[in-house]
Amino acid sequence: MSTDWDGPARSASSQPPYNEADDDVTAAFERFRFQTRRPTFRGAVARTEDDEPVGMASGFSVESDTGWWGELTGPVPDDMRREDGQRTFGLMELAVRGPWRGQGVARPLHETLLDGIGAEWVLLNVHRDSTAASAAYRACGYRKIGEARRWEGPDLYDVMLLGLRT
Repeated sequence: MSTDWDGPARSASSQPPYNEADDDVTAAFERFRFQTRRPTFRGAVARTEDDEPVGMASGFSVESDTGWWGELTGPVPDDMRREDGQRTFGLMELAVRGPWRGQGVARPLHETLLDGIGAEWVLLNVHRDSTAASAAYRACGYRKIGEARRWEGPDLYDVMLLGLRT
């Protein structure tokens, strides 16, 4: 499957610390197809002046029956686990192709994705060894609230939260 999402996502996920093989990326695109069917799905693509896709971001509102909170390795307060399908927006992907990293692509892409979502906060997982991504999320106001193992894999991910309402 090749789409505007493919280049940025494949480029970012094949590099350290993710080191995902083609099969892993293909599985991610299968999940992506399912995600796009959600009524609250949102996506954004950053392009060059020549219309080449260089970055992508996507996510959707976290549903009341989410397993996201259950993936954390430590305890999560009950009031944080309460989901109603509107309170939390899950940032599923934010990827910028290598040559365009550090060029100011990610922040406006992030802002475009979140513009007008109406959620209380944004939740994401970032590979704990992805120091550049973690630093960029912290610069946007995210804070680490715990750690999780995704899809029963060996790697730990930092779970980060961005408050949108004061």
